[in-house]
Amino acid sequence: MKNFHYHMPVDLFFGEGQLAQLAPQMKRFGSRVLLVYGGGSIKRNGLYQKIMDIFAEEHISHWELAGVEPNPHLTTVVRGVELCREHNIELILAVGGGSSIDCAKVIAGSVHYNGNPWDIVLDSKLCTSALPLGVVLTLSATGSEMDPMAVITNTDLNLKYGTGSPLFIPKFSILDPTFTYTVPASQTAAGTADIMSHVFESYFTLNDGAYLINRLAEGILQTCIHYAPIAMKEPDNYEARANLMWASSQAINGLLKNGKTTPWSVHAMEHALSAYFDVTHGVGLAILTPVWMEYILNDDTVQMFAEYGWNVWHLDRTADKWDIARAAIAKTSEFFASLDIPMTLRELNIPEDMLETMAKNAPKGGDTIHGVVPLHWTDVLEIYKKAY
Repeated sequence: MKNFHYHMPVDLFFGEGQLAQLAPQMKRFGSRVLLVYGGGSIKRNGLYQKIMDIFAEEHISHWELAGVEPNPHLTTVVRGVELCREHNIELILAVGGGSSIDCAKVIAGSVHYNGNPWDIVLDSKLCTSALPLGVVLTLSATGSEMDPMAVITNTDLNLKYGTGSPLFIPKFSILDPTFTYTVPASQTAAGTADIMSHVFESYFTLNDGAYLINRLAEGILQTCIHYAPIAMKEPDNYEARANLMWASSQAINGLLKNGKTTPWSVHAMEHALSAYFDVTHGVGLAILTPVWMEYILNDDTVQMFAEYGWNVWHLDRTADKWDIARAAIAKTSEFFASLDIPMTLRELNIPEDMLETMAKNAPKGGDTIHGVVPLHWTDVLEIYKKAY
């Protein structure tokens, strides 16, 4: 195992009824709040009104940034920064899934920056202070409720990049699985693919000796495989929703990269797709992941894929490791398909003549994605073609 430092200072409140913690947590930071949320599902499921009641009871002044896009736009971040400055906001409260949270993170980190928030997306070291951020989670997917990362889309440049800073970490997060009961089956499926992809990006590494971390990763993958179909069939199954929600947080809060070198590959390839076509992030990941696995399968990586097959899919340990590796990759694709996720880029109506343009944009600031197997943009193009 490699040396590591791990610090994740989030006050996290998990379970039914934990919205009762919202008022005391907000009061730690002030009474002028910017509420950030997406397309209005929190109004339809009643959560918005519950939060309004808390604001009224606690005499909290609030302003709203509504309509955050599924792939949050830089222009929305800019609007949020302007609201914070205009109204002397003391706390940002993101209510929703990863898109609202990511948008709120970059707003928080840009309020005191004298420049374009895109600068911080490109170089998070430019963020030297941030407004405090609170979260009420409504979707199990990105894990943004318990990590320092955010992803923002610049629609003018057709670029979608991840960025991260310790200053982006929420001060508190409220995770009530009952708030995910109304999440549609399609979003539950896409969210599960997102969780699993976060695990894969840290899990598939070479010769790092991180035995314990790999076993934890496999447990999260098995949790997703077991509970996603249940949650889709029984939307108000608390056990299923709770396990998926906690899997979401644990998949990307830094735990699974401890003792490892974990350069990510598939997320960069998906970001290039959704920067142009607003693809649902988890759907893009589900399409690309098995194709990427097959593409990088070689003498160096076959053992890690075979172990994945043994420990996650319980395949026959006595079989040839190449056969096991290929079977595990096939199982991955079959599982995503069983969740009714489209499994080709063609099904997303992505024009084939755009593949090369997107492949060139996939590496951030260069021509190569430095994953467990480095991928030149021409390799990315081949993966896109195989996924088409």
